[in-house]
Amino acid sequence: MAHATNDLVTTDIEGYLRAHEHKSLLRFITCGSVDDGKSTLIGRLLYDSKLVFADQLAALEADSKRVGTQGGDLDFALLVDGLTAEREQGITIDVAYRFFSTERRKFIVADTPGHEQYTRNMVTGASTADLAVILVDARKGVLTQTRRHSHLVSLLGIRRIVLAVNKLDLVGYDQHVFTAIEADYRAFATGIGLTDITCIPMSALRGDNITEAGPHLPWYTGPTLIGHLESVDVTDDLLARPFRLPVQWVNRPDLDFRGFSGQVAGGRVRPGDRVRVLPSGQESTIARIVTADGDLDEAVTDQSITVTLTDEIDVSRGDVIAAAGDPPEVADQFQCRLVWMSEEPMLPGRPYLLKLGTLGTGVAIGRPKYVYNVNTLEHTAARTLALNDIGVCDIRLDRPVPFDPYAENRHLGGFVVIDRLTRTTVAAGLLDFALRRSHNLHWQSIEVDRAARARSKGQRAAAVWFTGLSGAGKSTIANLVEKRLHDEGRHTYLLDGDNVRHGLNRDLGFTDADRVENIRRVAEVTRLMVDAGLIVLASFISPFRAERRFARSLFEDGEFIEVHVDTPLRVAESRDRKGLYAKARRGELVHFTGVDSPYEPPETPELRLDGGGTLSAEECAELVVEHLRTVGVLSPAQEEP
Repeated sequence: MAHATNDLVTTDIEGYLRAHEHKSLLRFITCGSVDDGKSTLIGRLLYDSKLVFADQLAALEADSKRVGTQGGDLDFALLVDGLTAEREQGITIDVAYRFFSTERRKFIVADTPGHEQYTRNMVTGASTADLAVILVDARKGVLTQTRRHSHLVSLLGIRRIVLAVNKLDLVGYDQHVFTAIEADYRAFATGIGLTDITCIPMSALRGDNITEAGPHLPWYTGPTLIGHLESVDVTDDLLARPFRLPVQWVNRPDLDFRGFSGQVAGGRVRPGDRVRVLPSGQESTIARIVTADGDLDEAVTDQSITVTLTDEIDVSRGDVIAAAGDPPEVADQFQCRLVWMSEEPMLPGRPYLLKLGTLGTGVAIGRPKYVYNVNTLEHTAARTLALNDIGVCDIRLDRPVPFDPYAENRHLGGFVVIDRLTRTTVAAGLLDFALRRSHNLHWQSIEVDRAARARSKGQRAAAVWFTGLSGAGKSTIANLVEKRLHDEGRHTYLLDGDNVRHGLNRDLGFTDADRVENIRRVAEVTRLMVDAGLIVLASFISPFRAERRFARSLFEDGEFIEVHVDTPLRVAESRDRKGLYAKARRGELVHFTGVDSPYEPPETPELRLDGGGTLSAEECAELVVEHLRTVGVLSPAQEEP
C-alpha cells in the first residue's frame, strides 16, 4: 500500500517521481465529535503509509509514554496534535494538514477540531475538501456535534461522505452496534441532502479496516478506508462548467506586455476563445495563455495562469474573465447562508467587509430569516447570529460583483466576512442567489443635483455629526449652532437622537443590534437631507466607530464633519437630569453607554470640543460655526441674511 514499497524508488527514482507527479490528488477532512478518534486515524494512516521517519517514530514512542493516552502504547494522535494545549488536553484545537500518498493516489487531509467552540476551525478545513470522513464513536453513536459537522459539510458542498464508525474494539466488534449507527446516521443525512455515504466499521487505534481488513470484522465485506479513498471518483465537475478566471493581478512587467493573472476557477480556456470581463461587460478574445514554463494551448480548473487579450480593455483586480457565451451573474444583493465564527454576535446593519474571490467590498447583513437547528433540522427565528450559528440572511454589497451560486462554483460563490475594526474573520458565507431587487432597482437620473440645490441656498450642503456620551452636551451645542445658522439665513435641519426615536425609530430598543440599525437609518436620512442641499446637524451618541464610518461613507469628501463632544464620564453623569445613569447603575437600565455598553471615541474627528466645563456651550457652538466657515460650508458672500 505505501509508496515506499514501490521498486521504482530504488531502481528508477526519476521514473518514480514522474509517476508520483501524475497521481490524482484527494483532499479530505476528518470531523465529528470530540474524542471520536480523528487524530488517531490520521496518525495511523501516516504510520501505515511509511511516512513516519525514524526520528519521528522515536519521538512518538517517547511522547506516547510521557503524555500519551494509550497506557504507554503508541498514541498515533500525537503525530497530528502538535500544540501544547492539544497534548495537555488530549484534544484537537487547530486544523492540522498532513500529506501522505499510496501507490495509487496522493492525499491532503485536514484534521479538524471536534469541540463545538472550534467549529469555525472545522469550516476552514472543509472549505477546500472533496470528501469528508465523519467519525462516530461506536460507544456513543450519532451526537450533536456529529450532526453539526454533517450539516456544515452539506452546506459547504461536500457530497462524498465516509461514515467511519470507530472504536469498535471497545464494543467487541459488534455488528448490531454498527448497523444501528449506520441506520441512525443515514436517516439524519437524507434530510440535509447527503446521499453518497459509505459506512465503514473500524478501529483506528488497532488498525482494523484502515489499510487491511484484519481478523476482527469477518461480517463486513466492504472496502477498507484506504481502499475507498484510493478508488473514490474525485473528477472535478468544475471542468465541465463555463470558464471563470478571477483576476488577482494585472501583470505589467514592461511597456510591451499587459496580462491578467489568476487561478482558473472553472472550465477550460484556449487561445482564440471569446471572453467577457465582468462586471463591466466588455468582450475580447484570448490571445495567449502564459506561464513560467511557456505558453499553453489550454488551461483548466485550478491552474494558475496569465492571459493576454486581443483588445485593450479595462481589467482590474477583482474582475472576472469568463466565457462570453455563459458569463456569471452580476448583482449587489443576495440571499446567503452564513456560518458565524466570532464570539461577538452579528449586528444586523453593521458595515462589514466581504472578501469574494479576489475582490473585496463593503457589506451590510440583514436580520436573519432563520437559524438552522442542527438536531431537528428545523428553522428557528433569531434576531442575530451567535458563535457557531448557521443562518440564512440577505446581504447588501457596496457595489455589484460577478458571482456564481455556491452550489455551482465554490470559488465564485463562497466568501468570508471581516470586521472592519479588528480585521478578524467573523463569518463564512455561501451565496444562494441574487435578490430580484438587485436587478430591478436602478438609480434614476436627476438633473438638479445637491450642488445646485445648495447653491440656491448660498451654502454648501454638509452633515455635521455630533457624537459623545449621554449628557455630554451634544444636543445643547447642536441646538445653539442651528440657531446661529438660522439667524444667518442658512437652511438647516437638526436630527436629535431622542426625537427620532419618537417616530422613525420607535420600533428600536437599545441593544447593540438596535443601536446599529438606529444609526443606519439616521445616516440614510441625513444623506437624503444633504442631497436636498441642507446643512444637517445630527446629534447622536452613536457609540460605535464602525457605524460612524458607515455614515461617513455615504458622503462625498468634505461633506461629513464629525464633531466629538469630549466629556468625561463623571462629568456627563453629574449632568444626569433624566436620571438615566442612576437607573443604569442600579441595573434598571441595561445596554446604557458608558455603564454596561461601550463608547468608542472618534480617533480623528474634524473637530473635538472640550465638554468637560472649560468651555461653555456657547463657546463650543461658536467653534463649530467658525469651522464651517473655514472649510467653506458657509459661503462668505452670504454670511448675512
